[in-house]
Amino acid sequence: MSARHRNLGWSSGQPAAVPPAIPSAFERRVDELGLTAPTYLESGELRRWCQDNRNKCYIPEWLLKTWGISVNSDVP
Repeated sequence: MSARHRNLGWSSGQPAAVPPAIPSAFERRVDELGLTAPTYLESGELRRWCQDNRNKCYIPEWLLKTWGISVNSDVP
């Protein structure tokens, strides 16, 4: 019989290792544009980006609703 790989640390009491969160495409774009949440609505460039990427990337729902941008929920 072959030796099985066992996770011997499962009961160590240590929390599981969680990889660091990476910024979403929306957060990266906001950072590139140098915007803060209060200035999102003033940015025409962000609005165009959101319109172009509404079915591909996470965009805060409140922002989509404020700008009247609809999302196709049938996109896989």
